[in-house]
Amino acid sequence: MGKSQEKEIYRNELAKRQLVIKDAGLPVIVILEGWSASGKGSALGDIIKFMDPRFFRVYNMDVISEEEKRYPFLYRHAIRMPLKGQFSFFDGSVMDEVTYEYLTDKISKEEYDKKVNSVVNYERSLHDNGYLIVKFFLEVSEKDQKERFDKLLDSKNTKWRVNKKDLWQNKNYKKCKKVYDEYMKRTDSKECPWHRIKADDKDQVESIIANTIISSIDAAVKEPWVPEIIKNPYKLAKTKKLSSIKLKDKVLTDEEYKKKLKKLQKELAGLHNKIYRKKIPVIIAYEGWDAAGKGGNIKRVASALDPRGYEVFPIASPSPDEKNRHFLWRFYKRLPKTGHVAIYDRTWYGRVMVERLEGFCSENDWKRAYNEINEFEKDLTDWGAIVIKFWVQIDKDTQLERFTLRQNTPEKQWKITDEDWRNREKWDLYEEAIDEMIAKTSTEYAPWYVLESNDKKYARIKALEIIIEEIKKRL
Repeated sequence: MGKSQEKEIYRNELAKRQLVIKDAGLPVIVILEGWSASGKGSALGDIIKFMDPRFFRVYNMDVISEEEKRYPFLYRHAIRMPLKGQFSFFDGSVMDEVTYEYLTDKISKEEYDKKVNSVVNYERSLHDNGYLIVKFFLEVSEKDQKERFDKLLDSKNTKWRVNKKDLWQNKNYKKCKKVYDEYMKRTDSKECPWHRIKADDKDQVESIIANTIISSIDAAVKEPWVPEIIKNPYKLAKTKKLSSIKLKDKVLTDEEYKKKLKKLQKELAGLHNKIYRKKIPVIIAYEGWDAAGKGGNIKRVASALDPRGYEVFPIASPSPDEKNRHFLWRFYKRLPKTGHVAIYDRTWYGRVMVERLEGFCSENDWKRAYNEINEFEKDLTDWGAIVIKFWVQIDKDTQLERFTLRQNTPEKQWKITDEDWRNREKWDLYEEAIDEMIAKTSTEYAPWYVLESNDKKYARIKALEIIIEEIKKRL
């Protein structure tokens, strides 16, 4: 069989796999890494040439924008996750970014290790949530790389393709190779292996990449992955069950409330200026019973902040785009920039409450989610974020009083729905799930705080005090 005939076969087969992954709802991430001048761009161009462009996206990850630098390092990769049934092709990935930072002493060994561990966890979480990840590294020798650079630099039409970073890599080839080999060893797994290809023959590179993608898709569709539930590796804080939390004595007079509110809001406003100057991101997550007073609590926090430096995200049911991606995708897209505050009215914890109890995800999904959430929050705190999580607690009688008031007050009726009443019928089931959620995700770096909210005024003051204390602790 001639080369042209072989090419036609695997190109046609690759095009057919677009229908296969569409029918199977399989999202596919293809990562092309390799030495500079190894031909990644050409290989990628050859691979996608005969594919339907409506069902894939190509991302050049070589350049990090100034905006992207203000987010966690995995952010720009996470927001580019493909929809179910589509491809995302990455020309370059986390590997180049992280290894270059380490090789040029921009990050310490400890920071490097944290980032590599985050990549391992991130890829595992993607795979466990139904993604196929196919990773390639194109090899080229030190001598061949130098010759390719010289050839490109000889022409005024191609010399722009060689930059200082490329020349630095060739000059430090052995040092780079050692770090690349170690990185790939640490991020190689049975589920997300590296495929290393000698980039000597362009046609052979294309053939290996195409056939590897084809065989990987066939294997993923034939034998769906059943993920294991990983034991939590993080140290957990001590927690109490909701039923043991006293609410009746947690009250404030109107006079006490007004006095404390004014003082604390003024203090928080001053701290907001400081965290902006020091570029510290703050993430405040609210969960709680229906009618517990989350909205009013958020309003008192937000009104103390500079409106240019915060955003409140009311989290509703996921949109079709959000349902067709990893459950954390919509929260990656809503992360604050450095120095900004993000406040969430409902959060990623819906996975282990509503989705769990209403059957919107499998048992395996929500049991895995505790660890996936802990990893997500660990990445946020490693990035430098202050993560504050509130559970707004009321008792069953107080909820009934507030539901009844809403139902009987015309201007408040929009706040009460049939779903609220249905959820109330499952109070005991929800309480059991919440107790488990708090126990399994109250880590030392992102603990839960319970706001006793039978008296909304008390809960608002307590929230402000905790936020101020956490910011001061960091400053």
